[in-house]
Amino acid sequence: MLPRGRGCIFFTGATASLRGGIGYTAFASAKFGLRAVAQSIARELGPKNIHVAHLIIDSGVDTAWVRERIREKEGEDALQDLDPARLMTPASVAEAYWQLYQQPRDAWTFEHEIRPFGEKW
Repeated sequence: MLPRGRGCIFFTGATASLRGGIGYTAFASAKFGLRAVAQSIARELGPKNIHVAHLIIDSGVDTAWVRERIREKEGEDALQDLDPARLMTPASVAEAYWQLYQQPRDAWTFEHEIRPFGEKW
């Protein structure tokens, strides 16, 4: 990217990037650290025309893996009655990244949080 003089680097964080939770010590410390790395890289590479951003995803993403975790933890009925506000679609997450990618240089976002409308935060 440096030889080309442009580019984008996007990091995926979680709510744990901002605050730890009971039972999530290792996850929170890793996400806190990732956010710090992203900030440092953004400060270093932003002036060199490389957009660095940290996206906080405050929800599960509706994938087969996530649905299997829900089934294991809560049972098959939980999937049958799954609240549409509980998970984000992969397309919605991709759209958030695409919007970051398309931002003009004079209005870059470093941190962007996304969550479904029903998420408690």
